[in-house]
Amino acid sequence: MFPEQFVEKHLIWTKPGDLVLDPFSGRGTTVFQSLLQDRAAIGGDSNPVAACVSKAKANAPTLDRLLKRIAFLENNYRPSKVIVRDKELAAFFSLCFHRDTLEQLEYLRVQLEWKRSSVDAFIAAIALGVLHGESHKTALCFSNRMPRTISTKPGYSVRWWTANQLLPPKRDVFAILREMALFRYVSPIPERKGLVVHSDVRHLGKRLAKFSNQAKLVLTSPPYLDTTNYREDQWLRLWFLETKQKPRQINPNGDDRHRNDAHYWSFLTDAWRGIDSLVAAKAHFVIRIGGKRLTESEACAKLTASLKAGLRHRRIQLVERQSSAIVGGQLHSFRPGANGIKVEYDYHYEVRA
Repeated sequence: MFPEQFVEKHLIWTKPGDLVLDPFSGRGTTVFQSLLQDRAAIGGDSNPVAACVSKAKANAPTLDRLLKRIAFLENNYRPSKVIVRDKELAAFFSLCFHRDTLEQLEYLRVQLEWKRSSVDAFIAAIALGVLHGESHKTALCFSNRMPRTISTKPGYSVRWWTANQLLPPKRDVFAILREMALFRYVSPIPERKGLVVHSDVRHLGKRLAKFSNQAKLVLTSPPYLDTTNYREDQWLRLWFLETKQKPRQINPNGDDRHRNDAHYWSFLTDAWRGIDSLVAAKAHFVIRIGGKRLTESEACAKLTASLKAGLRHRRIQLVERQSSAIVGGQLHSFRPGANGIKVEYDYHYEVRA
């Protein structure tokens, strides 16, 4: 994810009231920062975790509505036994969450309508942020000791907790949700409201059709090439959101990384084609990309080609290209010495009809 300063830097290409689009919204940084600076903002993401968090930032409810909804959920809570058929996952859940905490989480999984309700989306986003974490350092997380950033695999987690004789702490989910809500609302919410949808980028133009020909700036960061398996890294958060799915740590259809170079650039071509109808006659594209084997010259040439193919009725002009070293990052916080990507590339284009 890129920092708020990256968004601030490139909002110079717009003026207050202009529409900013992020078709790979991730954690909603583009949408949220644009709203704070008096721009209209829309976005989408195919990953439920990203979509939920972005929706919460784009259309935050008032604190009063949020606290009333948490109180309603708590007052109507009735515990029920959580049954997990898979032996490995059953062992994981028994050591990851205290029984009372797991029952509260299962209740919320069923009750929260995060795709339809802005209030429930915000509650779900808060829950995702504290679903797991370093419980030996903070009481504001629900799980046994885990990384905050990713969901470690069940087998590994069980072996590690067992070897270190760690038991799950008893946490009151509703009390933590209230405390985190009050913390989040120390700063005022944006006056503007944005819109983020849970959608494949290739269908985003249809999902957001009412914004046709309006986006003056597309500011985004597509999935990097051969870098992250989002479904595997976030499998526990996906369990919380995908209530109709059985608990699982990986995508049953396989790894969701873009491993094949040709398929990756073809996907990006389709992505730009999917949002073409949303882009204004004169617009700017700012795109940050990266990949383990991706050189700057290759990134520039192939990204430019994908834009020209996807936005085939428009003139594409490269204005600026920059490279920046990645220092630290999520990967090294839990896999020291891992061979992740070391450089990412930023490209600014002018696009005209």
